[in-house]
Order: sequence, then structure tokens, then C-alpha cells
Amino acid sequence: MRIFILSDIHIDFPENKKWVGALSAYDYQKDALILAGDVSHDFNQLRECLFRLKNKFARVFFVPGNHDLWVRQEESGDSLAKLEQLLAFCKKEEIRTTPVRLGSTEDAHPVWLVPLLSWYAPVESEHSLFLPKPGEDADNRMWSDNYFIRWPDHKMQHPDQMFYQKTQNYLQKAYDAPVISISHFLPRTEMMFSRERVRDQKLIRKYDRHPGFNFSRVAGSLLIERQLRSINSAIHIYGHQHINRDRILDGVRYVAHCLGYPEERNRGTVRGIDQGLKLVWDTGSGEVGRQSAESGGGEWALQEGL
Repeated sequence: MRIFILSDIHIDFPENKKWVGALSAYDYQKDALILAGDVSHDFNQLRECLFRLKNKFARVFFVPGNHDLWVRQEESGDSLAKLEQLLAFCKKEEIRTTPVRLGSTEDAHPVWLVPLLSWYAPVESEHSLFLPKPGEDADNRMWSDNYFIRWPDHKMQHPDQMFYQKTQNYLQKAYDAPVISISHFLPRTEMMFSRERVRDQKLIRKYDRHPGFNFSRVAGSLLIERQLRSINSAIHIYGHQHINRDRILDGVRYVAHCLGYPEERNRGTVRGIDQGLKLVWDTGSGEVGRQSAESGGGEWALQEGL
């Protein structure tokens, strides 16, 4: 079984919905897809998309992103209730949000896929990926989660810890094959930047079109890194930043393969997606494309807040 990855498909954009819809209905019938969050803020569209992907792949693995938990003003309930509703739908439709071992007795390279529910740590947390940015808006007022993420009560000051606790039992499982872990959010600070924090001003302007927005405030949590290290992940799949990277750090391969927004693809800040889905594993032959490679990014190559 081949395992492909994708994230941040944002099918609310017609161009993106068309791109996802154009995926072959025949080529992946024996394969698995890892979808690392941010499908749609519209629950009906999200369900429809997951259902259609399930019919194109033998297995679909999913972790929700922040956009998937948005609650618009005209909607009732909160983001945590929406999460539970989404997880219930996935369970009913056999879209996997919990660990599964892939590979038959005939496969030489079985693998565990471990989806990790996650969120970003607040700036004041010891688990935050925050780094100060010159000229930033400390309130991140353009960050849409400030308006569309609705937690049930004021006690949700550290949602990353709540999500971490929800998947703690995964850390006690015995994994008898290599592990591919999955989160929407970033697990460590290095993933926000290119290997060398490029200081070319033209490149920085290309990637950072909103200088007041500091993505590191909402990037992820070190709790994700703690989890993936606890289960000895060989590969970690993530999304969220809309920059595609493939990098090895301390023995773990971190891979992001996002569709992103149409205008990001048009201006060339999301690269590699024109080649389609990214293959990372084949249970017949093992890991695919393990290399320390990446595309895109300058010192403040940060996702826009919209």
C-alpha cells in the first residue's frame, strides 16, 4: 500500500475544490491518504470532501486544523463541540483519526499511522514556538482564529494541553513497526524557517506580505514534538504554514505538502503541489524519497492570517 500526504486544501476556494475533485477515482484505490487538516470551515463541505476522498482511497487518515473548527457568528455551539461532531462523523465513515497499522503479512515494510490531535500553545506557555518579530502586532488582530474559534469557557487558556491529553493513550501503545505521526500544527521552531534564515529582503517580502503578523504566535506546540519522540516517529507529517518542506532533524523526517491558497500558488510561495500528491511510504518497499530537502521560505516566511 502506498501512502500519500496532503494538507491545507481549503476547498472553500473553487480552484481548490476543483483541484481536489480532479484527483483520480481509480489510481489510488489500493492506497492511503494522510490529510493533515484545514479542509473547510463549512462542516457540510468538509464532510462531503472527506466522503469523496474515502471513495478514491482505500484508507483516509485525518487530523483537523484550525479552519475546520471555526464557528461562524450565525452558527450555534463551540469549537470543541464541532470537533466532537467531526470525530463522530469520521468514526462512522471509517475515516481514521486514531492509530492504525498498515501492511499485510506479505508486506516487507508495514507501518503505523498515528494521528495526533493538536493545537498551538499560547505565547506565555513553555511549549510555545513563539519568537519575537520586529514590527509585529502583539495582538495578531488579523489572525482569523481570534474571531472564529470559540472555546466552551474561559478555562480553555491552553487548548494545546487539552488536545495533548486527548491522545496521551497513544504514547503507551506498543508499535511493532515504523511510525508515521500526523499533526496539523508545527512541532518545533525550526520548521517555520528555511535551513539558513535567509535575509534577502526581496525574498522576505515575497513570503511575508503582512509584516505585522507573527505566525510563530500561532504556529504549534512543543507538546507535539514530545509526543512524536515518545512513539519514536520515523516521519512526521504536518501542515498549517502553507510552505512545503521535507527535512530531517535529529533523525526524524518532517514533511509538509500543502495545497494552500490559490494566490499563494500563483505567486510561487507554495511549491511542488503542481506534481500532485506526495508519496512518503510504500508497505512493499518502505520509505520513499527520504532526503533533507525543502522548498520555499525566508527568515519570516510566514503564513498570512486570513
